[in-house]
Amino acid sequence: MLNRKTLRTIHLGGTVWFIVCIGFVFVMALRQAGFHWWMVFSLSGHGALAAFILISLYLAVFRSLGRSQEIRIEHPLTSTTYYTAFYVMTPFLGGLAGCLGYLGIATGVQLLVGIALGTLIATFLVWVIVDPVTGVLEVVLSPPGRRHRAQRLAQARARREDEQREREHLLTEILEKEESERRRWEKLLKPEAQKLAQLLTADTIDFEQAQRQAADIGASAWQVGGLGSMRQLREMAINLCKQKYQNGAFADYISVWWDGIGSWRNPSLHKAANP
Repeated sequence: MLNRKTLRTIHLGGTVWFIVCIGFVFVMALRQAGFHWWMVFSLSGHGALAAFILISLYLAVFRSLGRSQEIRIEHPLTSTTYYTAFYVMTPFLGGLAGCLGYLGIATGVQLLVGIALGTLIATFLVWVIVDPVTGVLEVVLSPPGRRHRAQRLAQARARREDEQREREHLLTEILEKEESERRRWEKLLKPEAQKLAQLLTADTIDFEQAQRQAADIGASAWQVGGLGSMRQLREMAINLCKQKYQNGAFADYISVWWDGIGSWRNPSLHKAANP
């Protein structure tokens, strides 16, 4: 009895043989249409690419359905070794049928064309039509298979729902943790925000001294919670300034004062340096 490794090797060989037959039929069709060999070779590259894409789609789509056929209770026929052996040997069996069909009535190139056509027809019928239809009929016509499939799908759906709930729970925990951090930072940074707001709204200001004081405040905020706490502190200071100047304008120097502290960067300055 053939093992899985042998079946995979036969399947690979059958797929390669199928591709070769596609290329051969394509070339012979071009020659019969009157194309010269140089034109045939130039078009063969496109034909090979199309064949590769088709085979890739087959392997990705149709045989992905075959993974479910490993469930024997749902697929009592297609999961057997005998059916799998027939499936993977289909290209070779089709070529043999084409050879026997043309044997005695054709020789040479015509016999090769018959072998290639037999391979293409048999492979298309079995791989693209018979195998998917058989897999569906197995489930539809078998009550135990239908029950098992319904149970399996329900279990898969339950697992997805559990995973979704777990993700939502994790996201909720992260958001709650962030909100807790923001409240803690707000309590710790409130005095610093008032100092920053005073620096921004002072009528007369020593810019260098204000920059040193603001840098110290920014460094303290960085030690508290990194970039997140610095952003929250700036937001708090700006809100205090807006409350004092409800309809007035004020200059926001905080981004300039804090440039280079921790990972804080002033966007306007860096845009100007890197246009």
